Amino acid sequence: MTDHSVTHATFTLERTYAVSPDRVFAAWADPTAKANWFSGPDGEHELDFRVGGREINRAKHSDGESLTFESVYHDIVPNERVVYTSTLHGGATLATVSLTTVQFTSDGDGTRLLLTEQGTFLDGHEELAWRERGTGDWLAALGQYLLRNGQ
Repeated sequence: MTDHSVTHATFTLERTYAVSPDRVFAAWADPTAKANWFSGPDGEHELDFRVGGREINRAKHSDGESLTFESVYHDIVPNERVVYTSTLHGGATLATVSLTTVQFTSDGDGTRLLLTEQGTFLDGHEELAWRERGTGDWLAALGQYLLRNGQ
């Protein structure tokens, strides 16, 4: 008999970017732009940004194991909101299933981005702290992308 566990957790991250919501949203919605900040240098990234569309990011963990992050978009309100569900697999093993909401609001001349993720972490294959840190890292990468590209 194997040990199975389920951990439910929610986290919220807030970031402010010095560009308008339409520019932050565009960096999220454009496949080329998103690949630049979301996917690692050796990763494979596909994005079909529409309701019902999929996003797939494939990479290798430092131990060589393949990681596949796949999302389905359920709600998109241009320049305001994105809602998607995701799975994370390490090899053939399902590690996490989550629901994420990203909100873009004006903040002076910039944008306040609020990301809330509700996750189901399975059998200890991923932990909340890892996911929250990784998500924070790619939001930082989004900020760097916006700076580099005059967005």
